[in-house]
Amino acid sequence: MADRPGVAHEEIEKRVADALEREMARQAEFVRLERLTTMGALTASIAHEINQPLAAIVANGNAAQRWLANARPDLDEARIALKNIVRDGYRASQIITSVRAMLERDARDLRPLAVNAIINDILSLVHIEIMRHRISVRTELPAELPDVVADRTQLQQVFLHLVVNAIEAMNSVTDRERLLVVRSDNRETDAVTVTVQDSGTGINANHADRIFDALFTTKSDGTGMGLPICRSIIESYGGRLWATPGAPHGSVFHVVVPVNGS
Repeated sequence: MADRPGVAHEEIEKRVADALEREMARQAEFVRLERLTTMGALTASIAHEINQPLAAIVANGNAAQRWLANARPDLDEARIALKNIVRDGYRASQIITSVRAMLERDARDLRPLAVNAIINDILSLVHIEIMRHRISVRTELPAELPDVVADRTQLQQVFLHLVVNAIEAMNSVTDRERLLVVRSDNRETDAVTVTVQDSGTGINANHADRIFDALFTTKSDGTGMGLPICRSIIESYGGRLWATPGAPHGSVFHVVVPVNGS
């Protein structure tokens, strides 16, 4: 009987040790799953961003083939398409570098940038898609805007994603003009505001609060990473990105980028 307190103490220690071992195993499993989730999200983000220049390469390649297949080949148009292919291939490389930089923020190439020039570059980049979908484009880009401090490739990613989203949002519109409106201004004295508006079907009210959530998507082939990545990029500069309903149709995405950076 005298040994019982000691035996009881050993049993308690054993139970505590077993409990600690189980807890450590649970934590290790949690860390493993967290890493897998992060890797999956990163892979999805890279796939999503790379898909845009690859799709443009395919579209320009098909266009070049058509120009060359004419009875009288249009060499000038074919050269333009091939030039765009080279540019899009370079952009795919830049995106990979930019995604890496998102993990190491100090590696970003922050410098003063003219927002209107980037917007015009993006509209030129998607010109073939705009024509293919019979979309009218209206721009309101005042000349006297201050530069913003940002990474060029990352800012291009944001505007390209918003413009492509707007184009896709109007695919099903048949009873009104398909209109893309891009505006810029500096109504906020310490920032530049850009709005991208479409005349599409708009954002479902049930989804309005979730469109910036990671992995949320209403597209059958979507990854749910595009808008969260865009918001993350803009917020890393101390800016803001949000969406509102368009009037009378469609959606408006608002991007505010500080002049002095963050």
